[in-house]
Amino acid sequence: MIKRNPLVLGNKTLKDVSDDICAPVESMPSGGWLAMFLSAKALFIYYIISIGILISTGIGLLGVNNPIGWGTMIVTFVFWIGIGHAGTLISAILFLFRQKWRTSVARTAEAMTVFAVMTAGLFPLLHTGRPWFDYWLLPYPNQRGPLWTNFRSPLLWDVFAVSTYATVSMVFWYIGLIPDFATLRDRAQNKTRKLIYGILSMGWRGSSRDWSHYEMLYLLLAGLSTPLVLSVHTIVSFDFAVSNLPGWHTTIFPPYFVAGAIFSGFGMVITLMTLVRMGFPQFKDYITIDHMEVMNKIIMTTGLLVGYAYASEMFIAWYSGNPYERYAFLNRALGPYAWSYWIMVSCNVLSPQIFWFKAARRSIPVMFVVSIFVNIGMWFERFVITVTSLHRDFLPSNWGMYGWSWMDTSILVGSFGMFFTLFLLYLRLFPAVSIAEVKPVLHVGKDVKGGHHG
Repeated sequence: MIKRNPLVLGNKTLKDVSDDICAPVESMPSGGWLAMFLSAKALFIYYIISIGILISTGIGLLGVNNPIGWGTMIVTFVFWIGIGHAGTLISAILFLFRQKWRTSVARTAEAMTVFAVMTAGLFPLLHTGRPWFDYWLLPYPNQRGPLWTNFRSPLLWDVFAVSTYATVSMVFWYIGLIPDFATLRDRAQNKTRKLIYGILSMGWRGSSRDWSHYEMLYLLLAGLSTPLVLSVHTIVSFDFAVSNLPGWHTTIFPPYFVAGAIFSGFGMVITLMTLVRMGFPQFKDYITIDHMEVMNKIIMTTGLLVGYAYASEMFIAWYSGNPYERYAFLNRALGPYAWSYWIMVSCNVLSPQIFWFKAARRSIPVMFVVSIFVNIGMWFERFVITVTSLHRDFLPSNWGMYGWSWMDTSILVGSFGMFFTLFLLYLRLFPAVSIAEVKPVLHVGKDVKGGHHG
């Protein structure tokens, strides 16, 4: 007999599962949640005001200049799109591979994906400088005379890739919520709550027919979501890779961006799961140290892949014999923005190496600090790719530095206000752990024979 750690701790009954997971939705908010929500909301309001000032005054308030035409907007856009990758991977890919440990963390990871994509979607629209003309990106036939959308532009590919990803992610997330909405409806103590969750549950009765249709649709959406994990950040990488600029024009970008996106996404999942465990202690029995350890192993693995990509870029730049390519990477490591390059390497390559030690992988303070470093490092990765490749081009007379301004800081910090406001509302209004998926694995790991789950 092989003894394995259970996926759910505390010898829970089916009723205990429903009570614990529904408690944050049904009870009054705690002081800690209220403090975090008011802080995030204040930051979100500041973000809205900053966007209003930016639109009314002009994009010149940002640090973009000549030669750096891409700045904080594109850097932070790619960062938030990357954050959204772990949710789809945990939900869809691990579901297809029948990984039972995903059940406790999938719901929150899916929510993180939806909110990260919503946050990211604003940046390309604002980056155009005239967001009231953004509808021109959509290919309406015969609406604008001879002016047609440029389908050869990778920025347009982003519109289709990100909108598809957002749509499928939201549908996938919502379908998984339906059985739990029905649970909240049946437990509701007042008519308003019963009405709202009754509408959201779409008439769910828990019959065999309901479950059959649910499982079939969930499987189809998981299969549809899986290639999107690869395609979305591949398309985002084409924003850079299809150009002729040294430092961008490289075939390693698609897999390198996908690995980095999964890396940063799992970093944010660890950050959020740590906060959820702190804010709602009952979830410690469902989001266990074993769950966190598995995700830390994925962070360590993808961190090694990202480090390999950094080394490959340097090697190929040297091996190619192209003086412009060599200089682009030499400038990254030793030029005026060398500090950002070494922050990136330290956070993304060096900090996850502590997870080789089991004690570190299972330590909440250690993993939380590393997850923060991962998120910082991945933002700086996008900053290095964008700014250091643009600030010194082929003509030394055209060299310049990015003019970072207060608006860049406002937009970057404010985007976190939007994300955390949405996420904290989700924790109060929706079940943060899937009741319908946790109950079937309640006894997995408690009685295992022959190495297979009982």
